[in-house]
Amino acid sequence: MSVSFLVLLLGLLFHNGKAKVESQGCHSPDVERTAEEVLQQINQDRTDGYILTLNRLYDLSSTSNQEKSGSVYNLTIDVLETKCHSISKKPWKQCEVRGLGDIPVYGECQASVQVDAQVKLESYSCALREVAATAIVHVCPDCPTADNLNEPVIKETAKLALQKFNKESHLANYFALGNITKASSQWVVGPSYFVEFTVLETECSKETDFSELTHCQPMNCQFAHRGFCTGSHMTHEEAFKNMNPVGKDASSFQKAESVEVKCAIYEPQAATVEEQAQQLVAKAVSGHPEQHDHNHTHLHHHEHVHSVTQGSDVTVSNPKGLLGRIVFEPATPRSAPTASSCPSARRHNLGLRSPLL
Repeated sequence: MSVSFLVLLLGLLFHNGKAKVESQGCHSPDVERTAEEVLQQINQDRTDGYILTLNRLYDLSSTSNQEKSGSVYNLTIDVLETKCHSISKKPWKQCEVRGLGDIPVYGECQASVQVDAQVKLESYSCALREVAATAIVHVCPDCPTADNLNEPVIKETAKLALQKFNKESHLANYFALGNITKASSQWVVGPSYFVEFTVLETECSKETDFSELTHCQPMNCQFAHRGFCTGSHMTHEEAFKNMNPVGKDASSFQKAESVEVKCAIYEPQAATVEEQAQQLVAKAVSGHPEQHDHNHTHLHHHEHVHSVTQGSDVTVSNPKGLLGRIVFEPATPRSAPTASSCPSARRHNLGLRSPLL
């Protein structure tokens, strides 16, 4: 964030020594950029769930802080869930918003930030809920509907998808199921089930006998890889002809099943930090920067014991998920915005007949 922007923002917030919000309110491009930065910090703080995207700035206020310089800036941000899982750590602007066929989720986040030399997230609380199935059916009657994550058929779908991934991947170790995060079903040419789930790298290499896989434990190491998968299990009936005893054609049916899976496996943060530290050491030894191509097509192999060279300025960041919480709860009536010119315009409405909030 540029110094000129911060100066302008602080100018908007303060007048005659007292913090206040100017008439631009939620429509100020500078305040909107602050909301975008706040949402990025919320997503970085999270340890599970999906990355959230900004739908609109609903309300804002600010108060002076006697203990700290600058101002405490309070925002209410309407958000939508994206298709990116939090473990990807992607910027939310690079993530696709969930459509009506992807079990869309919406909600609002209350965030408090400290604004002085930079915008620093102090705390947040987000309340999310799924878009009602009745609202989706009116617009998209053929869209998949949400399923209970604990249904046996959903667990079986995730199991089959993971088996396919482990069988077809060229990774060194097997992966185990983490959490099933989304589930839906739809009738196509038969019952079809769709799941989204996380996976964890295990201690079992691909050399492990298949009969021993049930004993594979997740790798308890900061260098263990994690991933996010989408899978489907479709069952349909295929007709085929055979001859009956009197020589006439007769139709018979047999069940055919197909399983599809797609996974993204991510390098752990510790591995990235170690690589950066090694580059710093190499640079210090050689006396000149080296060029590296990081368009990796494989995962890095890491031993269980690692160390970062002392004296480097690269450190592993503190554990995430400490600044706030995200809960799923029904929508409740909320008061009108207190700031002038709020809320801002919605960026998405998902094609629904009525607004989300």
